[in-house]
Parts: sequence; structure tokens; C-alpha cells
Amino acid sequence: MSEDHRSAQRHRTLKGGKIVFNDGFSTFDCTIRNLSATGAKLSIASLIGIPRQFVLALDDGRRFDCEIAWQRDGEIGIKFL
Repeated sequence: MSEDHRSAQRHRTLKGGKIVFNDGFSTFDCTIRNLSATGAKLSIASLIGIPRQFVLALDDGRRFDCEIAWQRDGEIGIKFL
């Protein structure tokens, strides 16, 4: 029995992206590890300085307003707003 309580199925991926905030003046590179219609899991070099809400900009041009749902060891789970 699965302990996964997500509202949408996530699909494994390996895409590049950026965490964007401060009106676009601040960015962090990230790797999107999995993605769904409602959120994603990101790998990042450091959690220091990442705000609770930001824009996720994918390398393919898509952008999502996000909020951090959880964080641990260089990974964050985000939900799309």
C-alpha cells in the first residue's frame, strides 16, 4: 500500500530550471527531479537564501508560481500556486 498522498501523479524527469525571486534579480539553478500538474521535486546546491515562495522557470520556457512544501538535504518539494 502506497504512503503517497499527492493529489496528482508525479513523473520522473531530469530537466534544468531556475528558482527566480526578488522581481527576477535573484536566481538559483536547480534540477527538476519529478513533475506533476500540482508540484515538483527540485535538487539544488544549497537551501540557504531560497524564499518560501518563488517562480520556477523551466528551461523550456514554462513558469510556475510556487511555494515550498518540504525541504531536506539539497532537495525541496514545491506546490504550484
